[in-house]
This record gives sequence, structure tokens and C-alpha cells, in this order.
Amino acid sequence: MKKILTIMMLAAMATAVQAQGRLQALFGYNTFYLAKQQMPYIETNLSFDAWTLQFQQIETGAYRATVEVTLILKQGDSVCHFKKYDLHSPTVGSLEELDFNFIDVQRFSARNGIYNLEVSLRDKLSDAPASVVTDRVVINYDPARPSLSSLQFISSATPTERENILSRNGYDFEPFVSDYFPEQVDQLNFYYEIYNINAEVGRKAFLTMAYVEQQETGTRFEGQRAASRKYGAATVPVYGSLDISELPSGNYNLVVELRNSDNQLMLYKKLPFVRSNPGVKGAEISDFATTFAGAYNDEQQLDLYIEALYPIASEYEKEVASDLITRPGIEEKQAFLYRFWQKRDALSPEAAWLKYKDRIDYVQATFSYPRTKGINTDRGRVYLQYGPPDFVRDEKNFVSTRHLNAGNYRSPESGSPAQGSVTGAETSALQRAGEQTAGFASESQGHIYYLPYQLWRYNTAEGEDRIRVFLFWDEHRSGFYKLLNSNARGEVQEPGWERRLSRQQLREGVEGAVGEQFKRGY
Repeated sequence: MKKILTIMMLAAMATAVQAQGRLQALFGYNTFYLAKQQMPYIETNLSFDAWTLQFQQIETGAYRATVEVTLILKQGDSVCHFKKYDLHSPTVGSLEELDFNFIDVQRFSARNGIYNLEVSLRDKLSDAPASVVTDRVVINYDPARPSLSSLQFISSATPTERENILSRNGYDFEPFVSDYFPEQVDQLNFYYEIYNINAEVGRKAFLTMAYVEQQETGTRFEGQRAASRKYGAATVPVYGSLDISELPSGNYNLVVELRNSDNQLMLYKKLPFVRSNPGVKGAEISDFATTFAGAYNDEQQLDLYIEALYPIASEYEKEVASDLITRPGIEEKQAFLYRFWQKRDALSPEAAWLKYKDRIDYVQATFSYPRTKGINTDRGRVYLQYGPPDFVRDEKNFVSTRHLNAGNYRSPESGSPAQGSVTGAETSALQRAGEQTAGFASESQGHIYYLPYQLWRYNTAEGEDRIRVFLFWDEHRSGFYKLLNSNARGEVQEPGWERRLSRQQLREGVEGAVGEQFKRGY
């Protein structure tokens, strides 16, 4: 699970969470099983970057940050677990001592089933809204058959002196809440548990093995291998470590296998991770020179293309990309660009890339602003992430009156005004709705003048329950638009957004004409 608001959830990945302000955190979850009680449980891990939080003085020479954390586990419409709490950072003596991370671990039981796990984080000393991530959790432990827990990356393991939330089987395991391993990290530590293996082998010995394989090819790196002999029991804990100091940069899987005394495979599980190790050159790097990525020899252009992948990248890919564009290394960047698209379309990675490149070119040409690349604007990010909108309403001087102006509409692809973007029936409905809402506002408050804005609509896709709407505003009439409000999951949802757009002309709690447009999507 991992992202700046995305998730690739396979029960043991990491999700980066970034709030609307500065707060940044990594979130991960794992599932385990209490074999004697026949009860599964979920462990959540949060790792906060102290530098991205607001600190306040609580006493002389003591500063602390506070994050409001909300965990909700749902099955359908039923809430199975709810916890809301304030998490305090370690206390520091100076605001110059914020170069550290701190973690939070929670555990709660949950029966076998399919759930949605929602995590909300809010910096209590910031005005930024909470950041919310929701992901699918599958729990399936058979009380009569062997199974494996999640695979968990571990930062450190020390003998337990006093039982605490990090304690397991005589050790305190501090989670490594990421699937990105920079070159400074030489060891990949992991932990998992085996359940009911005695149903298969009795009390006999069996072999546990861990190794690293390349994601794209399945090639096994024999230098990264750990094996140990275990004996059958209801629960068998396994803690291991692999030396990855000589592992080249790339996308990999940690693979664990269980084999019986006849060397027959009983169970196995994989956990993906990314390695950045520019000091070690893999022999395969040069192979990418013959692909479409090898055609890009301008490193500055390559950096732009890699940065433009952020809106659709998983969080560990973002971390690798961020690392790549801060230093020279054209071959490694070509390899990353190729792997990125090969992973998404193994048969036609070049075609997938060229389709996305068209978006980049459009965004750069249309949304760039002095000292701001188009890909780094809110409209550029949304366009890259979701594609061309199905409908755009572009208003420069909108006034809510009893006779609503249907506005100017432009083609999202060409950027020019387009006739026929709204049907006659839609225009009539728009005018009728505008007359009603604007008439109410006119009677109660007079005409309402709005700052320039654009409303983008994405029609309902398969599996979604509503259209996605984004409203961007030009707060300073400078031509630079920011995202003000959206109904899409994980996007900005700003309370009182229409009052801000109307320069506080609307009374609080009153919905104006643009609010109605937002609800309709046109």
C-alpha cells in the first residue's frame, strides 16, 4: 500500500498520504492471525516526516506536533472498527531539530472477509483539510490449513525488555513503512508468520527460503538468499535479512517459499519493492538503449518526462523518480521510463507511452505559467491523471442573475471555444436551473459576481457511482488556476468553496448558481 494518495494494496505494501498542506506520511497495513484464538487481526503502520508538520511550543524549550488520526474499517455499509485519536510527535527543543520520522502502530481484530479500510490524517495545527485514503483489505485464514501472514519489511529488531505494541515473539519489530530502498540501506529485513503448518508436516522440520527476483523477468538473484530450518507448530515466526548492497537499481519482488523435507513447495508469497542503487550498474541497463526510451538523449527532457509520470505513478515509483531527477544518469532514466510503461502494457509499452506523451505535450502547451511547468499546475496534474475531460465550462465574468448566461465552452483537446459542447436540451435545463437558483440569490442578496473559474466533468466510468467534477479558480485574475473543489475521491473537498469563489458575497449555508452547476456537472 503506498502513494501520495493512491494505493497499490496487496495487504503489505505502503501508501503515501499527503494532505492539502504540508503533512506527509507513509501508511501501510498487514494482516496476521492468532492461531490459538482463531482470530485474524490487522496491523496499521504510519510513519510521519516531522519536517512536514506544524509544531507548537508546549513549554519553554519544548515543541510538539499533533496529528488527528481516524481509522475506519467497513464491510459494506457496516462499520466494523472505528478509532479516532490524537497522535503526538516526540518533543523537540528547537524547530531546527525536525530531521526525523516517527511511527504509530495500531492493531485490531477482524474476521475473514473483504473490507474497506479508510485512514484520515489531519495536522491539528494547520488549516489544511484532512487527507483520506481508502483501500480494499482481504482477510482469509483457514483454521485447518497452512497459511502465511503478510510479508512485512522491518527497520530494526531488538529483544523485548518490556511488552509494547511493537513486540512479537520476544522481539520488538519496528516496521519499515515503505517499499522503496535507497542506496543508503544495505539490508532488507523482513518478518512473517506461518500458521497451522503442523497440519502438513506434524512436528517435522521444513525449510523456509527467501530470495529476490526481478519483477519484469522473474530472474532470481542468487546473491540475495536466506534459508532456515523450522519445525512444525501452530504458529512459526520467521525473521530474516538479505544483503542488498550489490543489488542494482530496479523493480524487484521479495519471495518467500516453504518446502517440506522432500523439497516440495508447500506455500509461497511475494512482496514488491524498488531498489535505487546508482553505484551498482546492472548489466541489463544498456539494453534499454535500443527501446523507445533510448531515443531520448536530452537529460533535461528525460527529467521532464519522468516528473510528468507522478500523477499516475505508484508511490514507490514516485520516490524512485524523485531520486532519479535530482542527479545525472541518463541510462538509468531511460531504463526507468521503459520499465514504467512495460509494467503497464507489456505488449505495447511504446504505444502506451506515446498516448500519455500526447497528454504531456498538451499540458505543457496549455497550462504552463511563468516559472511553473504545465505538468506542475493543478489543471495539468488532473489532465495527466484522468485524461481529457468530457466537458469544460470556462467562465471569466460569471454573474448569477435571473437569466443565466450559458457561458463559454471550449474543446479540452484544442483549447479553443467549441460550438455544440452543450445540447439545446442541456442549455434549456441550465437556464431554468440558473433562473431558479439565481432568482433566489437575487431576491435575498442581489447579483452574485464570481471570480473566473473552470468546471471540468468526467463522465461516469464503469464501476463508479457518480461523475467526477473538478472546479478550478483564478483567485487573483492572473490566468493561474488552482483546484478549489472536487467530488472525486482523494481530491480537494473544500468547505465553503463557493463563498470563496464569490468573494464572500454568498451568505454561509446558501448555495448559489455555481454550486448548482457543480452538482449537475455542467
